[in-house]
Amino acid sequence: MIEALLSQSGAAAPPLKLQFAPRVRLSQLLDEAGAWLLDHWLQIAVSAAAGVALYLAFNLLRGWGRKLCERGAGGRTWLGIAGRALGRTGQLFMALAAARLVVGYSDAPPALATTIGVLFMLAAVFQGAVWAREIALGAIEHRSYDEARQAQALASAVGIIRLLVTIVIFAIATIVALGNLGVNVSGLIAGLGIGGIAIGLAAQGIFADLFAALAILFDRPFRVGDAISYDGGAGSGTVEAIGLKSTRVRGGPGEERIIANKKLLDFEILNTTRRLRNRFKFDFFIGYATDPEMVVRIPELLREAVESEGYTLVHGGLNGFAPNGMSYDVEFESHDRDFPPEARDHVAAAILARFREHGIGFAYPTQVNLLAEKTKPSPPAVPPQEKI
Repeated sequence: MIEALLSQSGAAAPPLKLQFAPRVRLSQLLDEAGAWLLDHWLQIAVSAAAGVALYLAFNLLRGWGRKLCERGAGGRTWLGIAGRALGRTGQLFMALAAARLVVGYSDAPPALATTIGVLFMLAAVFQGAVWAREIALGAIEHRSYDEARQAQALASAVGIIRLLVTIVIFAIATIVALGNLGVNVSGLIAGLGIGGIAIGLAAQGIFADLFAALAILFDRPFRVGDAISYDGGAGSGTVEAIGLKSTRVRGGPGEERIIANKKLLDFEILNTTRRLRNRFKFDFFIGYATDPEMVVRIPELLREAVESEGYTLVHGGLNGFAPNGMSYDVEFESHDRDFPPEARDHVAAAILARFREHGIGFAYPTQVNLLAEKTKPSPPAVPPQEKI
């Protein structure tokens, strides 16, 4: 019909070879493939066997990784993190790796080798991004996992951190893939850099708290449930939650204090939950009427009183002389993290009992007023009169 219309319009019919050009091209590719199979059948067979072996090895490695992930409780150990990354190996990457081995060893036609090479490059770049993402997220979850509470210390922030890590890693993978395909990515990288600087300047407070949250996550100055004091003791309480921007601390009276992560890390933080032992100190005064023999025995009496209650004496003895008596102190420490509530009372009672047994009395603050004697004032001296 087309030829009839063309003949009626007076135009010459197109050459038949243009109509069958795609078929000719396809037949040429088939001929080249057939010739390649006939000329390199041995190399193709050997490389195909190696490719199948590589594919099976990848599958075995993937299955072993999943078992490691289960043994490592998902991602709570480094063994589990490595297993989870291996378990995310894709079937497409494994198949293209085997195909790349076949065409590389068997001297495949240029068109086929180029096509397989490009596909393998793309699969390898994004598979590497998947591995890097799993390792990075596994490291974050490993550091944020609280063994005592069996939960994530940054549970409210892990989702956002996961999204940010995924975006960054796959953006880098996309740039690498485009660069390998011959695309000029200099403008793209410059645009991303300028955009990143603008976003960073606009939200520098948020990013400061975000990096402070990551510092808390990896450095672990405190965890959820720890009792801390900060700002020179002006604030104290128990950590209830560590968020992406702020940390929530439950104060002693029961109020909830919300502190920005960066501001909290600027303070000196005392973590009382992690202390190895605790100390307590008594200050008292002994009267100057105490016998010198008893003054010499007081340190031994203090040691006996402290050790009788099961604590360790750090210091107990004379500090100096004061207006209202001889100044003493007794400092003792616990063997565990803290004292029981009745520890101070028991130690004080033991000290009092030994002092009363030996007749040692405490000094009380005294004040002496000295009154001047009242006398009549002498009359002013009269200057002698001059004689006339």
